Amino acid sequence: MSEHYFSQKPQSKSSPKHWNYRLRGKEYKFTSDVGVFSKNEVDFGSRLLIETFTPPEIPGDILDLGCGYGPIGISIANELLERKVVMADVNERALTLAASNAEQNGVSNVEFVLNDRFLGLENRKFAAILTNPPIRAGKSVVHGMFEGSRESLLEGGELWVVIQKKQGAPSAIQKLESLFGNCETIAKSKGYFILRSIND
Repeated sequence: MSEHYFSQKPQSKSSPKHWNYRLRGKEYKFTSDVGVFSKNEVDFGSRLLIETFTPPEIPGDILDLGCGYGPIGISIANELLERKVVMADVNERALTLAASNAEQNGVSNVEFVLNDRFLGLENRKFAAILTNPPIRAGKSVVHGMFEGSRESLLEGGELWVVIQKKQGAPSAIQKLESLFGNCETIAKSKGYFILRSIND
């Protein structure tokens, strides 16, 4: 059976893996699993996004869109205790892992939402949205996430995206510029781009 990490209900047999990782100067313990993106370690793109992100100047909640087992949202929430971080994913197994990982790391200013892009997040606005989008789901899904983000950001809110050049960074930049009127490349490393668009 062909199965992707963006499947809602992974059918592959669970085989959890555990490891420790240092993010933004703090130690974390994570559990991931088969049927979930990056089941053996915190992937390079997510690490780069986590280490590069700077909080927006405006107050408000933060969304980790496509949170997987949770390293982005958990590490950001643990640093920004005055904010709530909403962690959303279509994959039920991933979301269960994210909740468990938040608990085992003592991070409580988080909320978990089972969603497909922005279904389940209607009428909510965020100060920042971070995403390591599911490239294998296709350009229409990824660009749909950008479009939904534009509608779900507060005025002055920021969308942060990590994407590889070979997996569509140039077209992502073009799409973000068309949606927001701006797109800044905040960092580049090993073929990965960190992009930021501001909802002016």
